[in-house]
Amino acid sequence: WVQLVESGGGEVQAGGSLKLSCTSSGGDDYSRYCMGWYREAPNEEREGVAALDSDGTSAYGPSVKGRFTVSRDNAKNVLYLEMNSLKPEDTGMYFCMADKCNPSDYDVVRAMVVNPTVATYWGRGTQVTVAL
Repeated sequence: WVQLVESGGGEVQAGGSLKLSCTSSGGDDYSRYCMGWYREAPNEEREGVAALDSDGTSAYGPSVKGRFTVSRDNAKNVLYLEMNSLKPEDTGMYFCMADKCNPSDYDVVRAMVVNPTVATYWGRGTQVTVAL
């Protein structure tokens, strides 16, 4: 079983930046998982933010593309989400997610962004609040 623990959330002014981290433990070798982020806001549907496989093949949701960057450190079992030019509509609970995949499996990476419910594992989330 994979445990995912997010950190790095907080409150920031619009236009500011935050970097989230997700530490993984348990399960198979970390490189065998596609990793990603999704977010939830009150009265909003779950939204896929970004995902990538162990080779770095990535996908982004349309609302964050160009502002957010997802990366991973396979040696440390850590996933990151660097968020720049934050907007109030980025406010929400951010969750880390994981799903088994093969290297360069863009179908899984893209599926995790289009429909985050396909992920097998997810963390408890970290709150991000962007103030005007």
